[in-house]
Amino acid sequence: MILSSILQLWNSAWPAGVTMLGLGSGFALVLLIASIKLKVVVDPKIEQIHEALPNLDCGACGFAGCGQYAKAILANPELLGKCAPGGPDTAAAIANILNLQVSDSGPQQRPIVHCRAHTADKTFLAKYQGISSCTAANALANAQACKFGCVGLSDCTRACRFDALHIVDGLATVDYAKCTGCTACSKACPRNLIEMVPFSHENMMTVACNSKETGKSTRSMCKVGCIGCGICAKQTDTFAVEDNIARMDYTRYQESEQTQTAMDKCPTGVILYRGPTAPPPREPGKKPAPAKKAD
Repeated sequence: MILSSILQLWNSAWPAGVTMLGLGSGFALVLLIASIKLKVVVDPKIEQIHEALPNLDCGACGFAGCGQYAKAILANPELLGKCAPGGPDTAAAIANILNLQVSDSGPQQRPIVHCRAHTADKTFLAKYQGISSCTAANALANAQACKFGCVGLSDCTRACRFDALHIVDGLATVDYAKCTGCTACSKACPRNLIEMVPFSHENMMTVACNSKETGKSTRSMCKVGCIGCGICAKQTDTFAVEDNIARMDYTRYQESEQTQTAMDKCPTGVILYRGPTAPPPREPGKKPAPAKKAD
């Protein structure tokens, strides 16, 4: 009786088992063929380039991540050298992988904050108590009289992945020893205060102000703002005054007696050096250096 039941169960079950085995084998065969036909072959050079990159996915190169940049370089070698954190060493390593010669890409770019006003130098119309964000404060409030100066609420510091930016007494300050030139800070500033500048010298002279107000208005709002007087432009064509603000032409910049005189004569001390070994700027209110007498 029991044996008969087992045989009856076997006779009814084995066809289904064979069918399932056949279906499973068929699907496995289809997947095997698909994996062979649809296999994406990755060029080994892409992997080598990716390994040579710092793998920070910071976006400084203009691509979403190092993986996409590696593919782009292989397709277009002219993109070589756009990895700011990696610098010349990374560019040279990738060039070696691609059997290319690295051309001189010029000075590395580093950020300069076009403001030198600390908290005590600024005039405030009210106390801002909103979201702790430069973007929010810039859009929703007018607590700071100067609408061009550093808000100091750390959007740039949060964007920097290298701990190279800090808010020091209300002012965004670059730590050039840590900065890689990734451009994240310049993109994060809602007032476009942070400019990427080619550092042709260890320390770069700059106009640390971005105010487009008249000289009188600037004086009423900030102790260290540019008043657009044009004294610097009279010393050298490295400087020019446009929209009430002095600006430097970095393609013309050379350390010279003329540029030094322009900095010394600046009535508000807004022309100063930025860089890893930059000397401290002139104290607010301190008189400019006297004009040098001709020999």
